[in-house]
Amino acid sequence: MNYPTFYLYIFTGFCYFAPLKSKYITMKKIAYFFMFSFFLFCLSACTNKAKKEQVAPTQKQDTIDANGVQRMQASHEKKDVKFKGKTFHVSLNRTPNDSLPRVKTDAGDIFADNQIVLHITGSNGHSVFSKTFTKRSFSSLVEDDFLSHSVLEGMVFDKVTPKGLVFAASICFPQTDLYVPVSVTITSDGTMSMVKEEVLEDLYSED
Repeated sequence: MNYPTFYLYIFTGFCYFAPLKSKYITMKKIAYFFMFSFFLFCLSACTNKAKKEQVAPTQKQDTIDANGVQRMQASHEKKDVKFKGKTFHVSLNRTPNDSLPRVKTDAGDIFADNQIVLHITGSNGHSVFSKTFTKRSFSSLVEDDFLSHSVLEGMVFDKVTPKGLVFAASICFPQTDLYVPVSVTITSDGTMSMVKEEVLEDLYSED
């Protein structure tokens, strides 16, 4: 509780306990007044704390199991996107998949790979596009040697272009800045196309 609110409680308590004529104010009544103000202060502080604890979001963390396998947290994204005067509902779900080959880094850390399910429906509920992506879904754009040491880190909705809905996917070495960005475009009739994007650092790298 902030100080203005506390002072408001003091004023309220004073008005409640103090008589209109100051000559009737006694030490006992002054003590009651301060006890009442302190009670209101404590009550408000406890209420505010309870509210904060109630609305505090649950933070999901990456996990490491007893075998030392690290898994990224699951993530879920839903949004409505306007394209050519129509509304499309986009759903993206990333989850670790233990059936996929695990990735071992040079430091010996082991990571579970992820799968990402992209589902797009029209405003009438008709399915426009649905696909489960793994890093191998991008094998035509990413070298096999890179894929074998990387995980599918994520995919997010990026933008709308005249061609369709564009999503940005990232295949990366676990817990590093080494990654390959891929742009995935889905047309209004569900046709998919992909292109490998240039990494900004590569554009300005020196020989």
